[in-house]
Amino acid sequence: MDVVRILLAILLPPVGVFLQVGIGLHFWLNILLTLFGYLPGIIHAIWVIIRK
Repeated sequence: MDVVRILLAILLPPVGVFLQVGIGLHFWLNILLTLFGYLPGIIHAIWVIIRK
């Protein structure tokens, strides 16, 4: 299941975070990072998925 989440995190970072932790601090932070730049959003999403 983590492989699917990581693939989603690469395509749509907030979706990957949402599937891992739901709507919370990390989800909103990831949306903010994705708006500032696509790469920071991907890095944060992968970090959240691997960490949990």
